[in-house]
Amino acid sequence: MKLLAFIPIKLTLLLILGILIGHFFSFNPVHLLINTITLFILLSAVFILERKTNTRLFGFIAAIAFISLGIYSYTSAQLQNRANHYTKITSQEGGAWTLKINEVLKPNHYSHRYFATVKSIGDKKISGSLLITIPNDSTNTTLQVDDEFLTFANIQAINEPLNPHQFNYKKYLENIGVYHQLRISSSQFIKVEKPKTTLFGIASKVRNHIIDKLKKENFGTDELGVIQALLLGQRSDISEETYTNYQKAGAVHILAVSGLHIGILLLLIQFLLSPLRHIPKGRTIILILSVLFLWGFAFLAGLSASIIRATTMFTFVAYALYLNRPSNSFNILALSILFILLFINPNLLFQVGFQMSYAAVFAILWIFPLLKKLWFPKNKFVRYFWQLLCVSIAAQLGVLPISLFYFHQFPGLFFISNLIIVPALGIILGMGILVIFLSLLNWLPTQLAWFYNGIINVMNNLIGWVAKQESFIFSSISFDFGQLILSIIMIVLFIKACSLISYKRIALFLISLICFQSYTSFQKLEASKATEAIVLHQTKNSILFNRSGRHLSILSNSTDMANNLILDYQTAERIKSIRFDSLKNSYSLKNGTLLILDSTGIYFKSESIEKILLTQSPRINLKRFIDSIKPKEIIADGSNYRSYIERWRLTCLKNKIPFHYTGEKGAYYFE
Repeated sequence: MKLLAFIPIKLTLLLILGILIGHFFSFNPVHLLINTITLFILLSAVFILERKTNTRLFGFIAAIAFISLGIYSYTSAQLQNRANHYTKITSQEGGAWTLKINEVLKPNHYSHRYFATVKSIGDKKISGSLLITIPNDSTNTTLQVDDEFLTFANIQAINEPLNPHQFNYKKYLENIGVYHQLRISSSQFIKVEKPKTTLFGIASKVRNHIIDKLKKENFGTDELGVIQALLLGQRSDISEETYTNYQKAGAVHILAVSGLHIGILLLLIQFLLSPLRHIPKGRTIILILSVLFLWGFAFLAGLSASIIRATTMFTFVAYALYLNRPSNSFNILALSILFILLFINPNLLFQVGFQMSYAAVFAILWIFPLLKKLWFPKNKFVRYFWQLLCVSIAAQLGVLPISLFYFHQFPGLFFISNLIIVPALGIILGMGILVIFLSLLNWLPTQLAWFYNGIINVMNNLIGWVAKQESFIFSSISFDFGQLILSIIMIVLFIKACSLISYKRIALFLISLICFQSYTSFQKLEASKATEAIVLHQTKNSILFNRSGRHLSILSNSTDMANNLILDYQTAERIKSIRFDSLKNSYSLKNGTLLILDSTGIYFKSESIEKILLTQSPRINLKRFIDSIKPKEIIADGSNYRSYIERWRLTCLKNKIPFHYTGEKGAYYFE
């Protein structure tokens, strides 16, 4: 299938190119708007004069126009570019901030977290979003979607990762339009009475009401957590062990209401409504009811961003089925991306969920028909599972490069998980909706609740068994952006070569394979040449990394080290071997000596001491120590008391000695 023969596919690719250009370069929104309007007027004039759309001139102007549209849509979507964004307010225009909760995040042991929209500062209408953190206290004040409150805010910047190759939460928040955070206690804000209700608030209240009802039924703790995730998009009650099992088994997508759930639900609705085809206007009635049921389910699941985009996409698919043109799925997919999602919110392009959802659907629509043709079993039962396996392989091929890039792991038994779950997912979703409906009416029979709990329990146990097959789980796979791009090109060329074998296509695939292998080998060679020494940040602990090529020495006197610090660094830097050693009192540097001063306060005098690392809160007179040793720089890691840090900082400032605290400036790299 020639994808570029579809006009919506071409326009989507041009829009995406424009969004990427807008992401990496800065533009003036006003100039962009004028330029985009001018290009579309010029495009209309060319069409009126030529009366054709297949000319080179029309195609060139259309391409430039849609690229410009992509740049403008991205630039205008960045909230900080707006004149009334809260960052444009000066300190003289201060006052009480009015904020409205628009999403409740998963709480941790220490605090509740929310996303909130800034409505006003004082009497001035303001736009923007903030991350709100409220520590747990005795009052246990929690907020819900649509709640509004007043506070005299003191916003803070969101910190960059403190250690190398950690998840960049700041960048993640920036991609969804959140640039600052607000930390307040329960006593520092006042809730607004009778705030304005939104559709999202109503959906959240309905979902919370359903969850409260389900908690009163006889469901197990793990089973209830999975039920809430499967049907309501609420994953906060899933135990860490259960979530890890689904992740290792390659079935974690089951726990997020997404395109898979909405797609299966659409098929189930179409099957149940199929008798209506025989009545007048039956197909129109099926379309209307299908769309209503899909959006009703999305409403029950809380109308999250992933649910809205999945429901939008399958609304178009339902319309394609109504037109009896399911082969036009690529057009439907492109239209849903272009006109409904990316044009409205171009930031979606940089979200992992969006990338993986559309990569999976795209791969299924393109690769599944090719795989299905390889074998056509006569037995219907065998044919069903063969086609299911083909769908699973196609989807996995689509998301494989993205999954390796972001998560650095590959579940080798993914097809077993999908063969177990996907056939039963329609029954699980259908029965789950029935369970919710009967529970709301207080008519849920105990036997039905027990049976449904048993089904979820069996599914959890099967996933747990697959997850225990550790030898089939490939983790800590080094995979960078270059490998991501090259692997996508390689997979596309491989599928094209398999779909129509020719010398040219096979040659192109082999060239892409050689490029991928050469790039990977080059990166390994570069990694073997690298050397560096780092002081990492970990609360109540001291850790140093000493790297020589692909070998890493971890220096610490504690066994309580965060495994993710080591694993993230090992994966990203292609480390082959790791050795653990205790932390000594001093180490040789290129231009002198590193002295490590711990809680004992014991040290040796030397004229060659260049840097000092303070660990475990040593009780010393730092001024006298500086006068005696005369170091060029002082470093303090996360094992020290914060009160000591502040005192040392002032002392270093007075003595004009550079001071580096890893809790603020991040890991320290030795030259």
